[in-house]
Amino acid sequence: MTTDPTPLPFLCRKTPASGSQGVVVTNHPLGSAAGHEMMALGGNAVDAAVAALLTLTVVEPMMVGIVGGGVSHLRLPDGTHKVYDCLSQAGASATPEMFTPVSDALPDYMETAGRRNLVGASSVAVPGNLRGWCQMHAAHGALPFADVIAPAIRLAAGGFPVTSYLSSNIERHAEDMSKDPEISRHFLPDGSPAKPGHRLVQADYAESLKLVATEGAEALHGGALGAALVEALATGGEDAGHVSMADLEGYTARVRDAIFGSYRGHDIVGPPPPASSGVHVAQMLNMLEAYDLKAMGFDNPERLHLLAEVIRVGFEDRRAASGDPDFVDIPVEKLISKDYAEACRARMRPAGGAGHVPPGYESNNTTHITVADRDGMIVSATHTINGLFGARFMVPGTGMIPNNYMYNFDPHPGKALSIAPGKRVPTSMAPMIVLKDGKPSFALGLPGAVRIFPSAMQAIVNLIDFDMTPQQAVEAPRIWTEGAHVELEPGYAHHEEALAAMGHEMKIVPHIGGGMNAIAFGPNGEMTGAACWRADGTVSALGGGLADAGIAFHI
Repeated sequence: MTTDPTPLPFLCRKTPASGSQGVVVTNHPLGSAAGHEMMALGGNAVDAAVAALLTLTVVEPMMVGIVGGGVSHLRLPDGTHKVYDCLSQAGASATPEMFTPVSDALPDYMETAGRRNLVGASSVAVPGNLRGWCQMHAAHGALPFADVIAPAIRLAAGGFPVTSYLSSNIERHAEDMSKDPEISRHFLPDGSPAKPGHRLVQADYAESLKLVATEGAEALHGGALGAALVEALATGGEDAGHVSMADLEGYTARVRDAIFGSYRGHDIVGPPPPASSGVHVAQMLNMLEAYDLKAMGFDNPERLHLLAEVIRVGFEDRRAASGDPDFVDIPVEKLISKDYAEACRARMRPAGGAGHVPPGYESNNTTHITVADRDGMIVSATHTINGLFGARFMVPGTGMIPNNYMYNFDPHPGKALSIAPGKRVPTSMAPMIVLKDGKPSFALGLPGAVRIFPSAMQAIVNLIDFDMTPQQAVEAPRIWTEGAHVELEPGYAHHEEALAAMGHEMKIVPHIGGGMNAIAFGPNGEMTGAACWRADGTVSALGGGLADAGIAFHI
């Protein structure tokens, strides 16, 4: 006789969906619908992913845009993994001294005079999203690109109802946005933030997307959209931007090799540097492999202390050795080795305690999609314009919102993350794919800056150690620390006192990271998608299929 497992300390707020023909999970229902439309047209996971991402630039404009950057992790049906590094980078004329820091200490370490690295033309870095998406589609898509971009054009031209999530994000930065007439007329109608239900029409952006439909990435990286961007950035005197047409034309989306780790018989596959996740998710899981987490139990303060220590050590090593591999030598093989994990466990403390964390910044405002098709192609992709609404202005006549990626660089010269021409800063993006016996087991990812890859690690533990369903794994409460205080979501709040008694400085927060998306793969071709409560996440699953060849019905 078996007993029921210990009940989990949370209830799921959303429901999963399953299908055998394809699954699309994004953080907006219309993004998922766009991907679903590509599957219904006979497209593959790359068609669906690129359609969803382009549509999200319309319906989730605060998080992602064609003038942004990110990372797409692709698994092909033959088992090959490719990582498209589309991260933004500093332009050729960027210098370590281009901003004036206001402080050498927290909390203002990353701030600069006039907020020039945060808002406006000078905060914009060379974008990579559109170049990467077009490159990935040209290499692996099945449908014409005009079909793939059609849902985005349709929604930009015809409009869509603003969600509460979008409305609340407009409110957060309405003051900055109100200073630019172009972005204001879209998101601040009548001078106030667009309310839920307001129909948002972006006619200029629809025309820009039509140009992309015919010219591809060249419309931005050398064409009329690029010229409009460069012209907009050239205004403002000392606040002018540094991105040139040559920067746009010369930008390359790097196709990098994925990093493979292992955990309890599974292959853990993630992106390489400049992304941190492939290295440090593997490192943290290697550390945890020595412990029987299932026996400890999910709802156990001792297990949470263990997670906090593992995450703390992971962040110590991330700060010591991470960055753009063109500028920094990163000992990847050492960091993901089992021998190194043993040495890392020796650095774990029996009791907690807040330590010094050097200053730095990474935007929380990102989006993630997870897509899979019936033929075994998978795309897990995380993309952004960095801060909410990026640089918080719109390029006149185009509807494009530029990134503010320069805020991620250290504004102080002579530092590891100081500005340099062509440099890309590290990212916590964690588009992960997990295999069992060489076959996909699940794929996942989420937004949330430095909280991304520790949250992805916890979801992998939920799925492997605690046999959670995909829905449970993405909605489960999270813990996080960078080495100072420890954050708990409300679902773990009942352990606050126990962890404080272990020496941790505790903080209860509404959420850690953003909306996680996952797809789990069954043995007979079934796929189950799940999206969590932390965003407008929606699953769209395709079942059924076409009639057998030669069948005709006569009445």
